[in-house]
Amino acid sequence: MEKQLNTRSGGNCELCGATESLQSYLVSPQSGNSADDYVHSCGTCHADLDNESLDENHWRCLNDAMWSEVEAVKVVSYRLLQKLKSSGAVWAGDLVEMMYLEPETEQWAKAGMNASEIKHVDSNGVELQTGDSVTLIKDLKVKGGGFTAKRGTAVRNIRLVH
Repeated sequence: MEKQLNTRSGGNCELCGATESLQSYLVSPQSGNSADDYVHSCGTCHADLDNESLDENHWRCLNDAMWSEVEAVKVVSYRLLQKLKSSGAVWAGDLVEMMYLEPETEQWAKAGMNASEIKHVDSNGVELQTGDSVTLIKDLKVKGGGFTAKRGTAVRNIRLVH
């Protein structure tokens, strides 16, 4: 399989283009039986792929990688850009908006992201669900309403945005 990956990638990391310390990275949750389920990555990319905190400057290379013809590279690019976007990297959000994935590829990309799904919690750490009722703990300006909701106000049937 390493030989197939090396041939496909031209001896370069399929994410950043580096040539040293190349190794295969299984893009879950696919079967893992063929080279199509793997990305050829350098040591730097490989070490960072499963980390929670990412080196934002290193991953600017995704601007090129996201246009790869290899589906596994697109999936990894999508997942990393989403993670960077959620950590506040505005440029990553712009790239995600430009990216197009076939429906099957998008489903594959999102299937591996469930662990990092956004969770909404209240001030006590209790997870909130759509339809819950909450009580405000500080004054809150209501956009478009032209008023301020005061501390202690009960808000019923909340809607959560992802």
